[in-house]
Amino acid sequence: MTGTLAQHLAEIAAEMAARSERGRVADYIPELAAVDPDQFGISVCLADGTQLSAGDSATAFSIQSISKVFGLAIALGRLGDQLWTRVRREPSGLAFNSILQLENEGGIPRNPFVNAGAIVTTDAALGKRPPREYLAELLGFVRAAAGADDIHIDRKVARSETETGHRNFAMAHFLKAQGNLTNPPDHVLGAYFHQCAIAMTVEQLARAGRFLAGIQHLIAPERVRRINALMLTCGHYDGSGEFAFRVGLPGKSGVGGGILAIAPGRASVAVWSPGLNAQGNSRLGTEALEMLARRTGWSIFG
Repeated sequence: MTGTLAQHLAEIAAEMAARSERGRVADYIPELAAVDPDQFGISVCLADGTQLSAGDSATAFSIQSISKVFGLAIALGRLGDQLWTRVRREPSGLAFNSILQLENEGGIPRNPFVNAGAIVTTDAALGKRPPREYLAELLGFVRAAAGADDIHIDRKVARSETETGHRNFAMAHFLKAQGNLTNPPDHVLGAYFHQCAIAMTVEQLARAGRFLAGIQHLIAPERVRRINALMLTCGHYDGSGEFAFRVGLPGKSGVGGGILAIAPGRASVAVWSPGLNAQGNSRLGTEALEMLARRTGWSIFG
């Protein structure tokens, strides 16, 4: 099995290297606009502890919205099911940064993975603490999950997002006006932008996802099931249905080009390729995961 999987990963990495259509980097965040789109990495952590990788698997990148998975785990640990009075659990059908949907639905975001939902989730995880304390907890959780102490927040990316995140500021202030933020919008967004700016390699990210695959036990199994369900239905924004159809695994993407995918009970998988498709998800990362799911038979749909 291990030898066959290593061959699959090497073949997938070679196929991705040969692709001419690679998507477009997230150029609306200046620090991400400078990332070389010709990079690709993939890593798999198996239930027996084996880790296999190919491509640019040791290059750190900004995980962006993949961080929302870890933030959600912390928020659920603090609030439990009370969180769902402030954010729903339904696919959005609109872009991840839609303001229209938030206004139409009275300031209750569709799910915790669209930007408005992640801002509410960050506010819930923050509680009454200074943002610095929440970020220390979040980094500690991610490092423990990955088994790595060299995971950090990229301050340049955080600053770049703060300077250009006008839509997020608009959503945060609207949420505050609707009574769905307990902290000042600037405090919440300070935590949120720094959370999204966590930098990891795909090897670290694959290890960090083991708790969602049932390989590592960091949170209650019931919460693992719920997070995986939300990753499947909402983890790729208005491209979530297409990802579920093509790949058949719970997954969470980020505009830095990373995707964390989970084969429950079997493996945690991370891919990275900076070029994005029209929905803001890694173009080659999606293709690579579709290939991997087909070759391994890991799709949850059989």
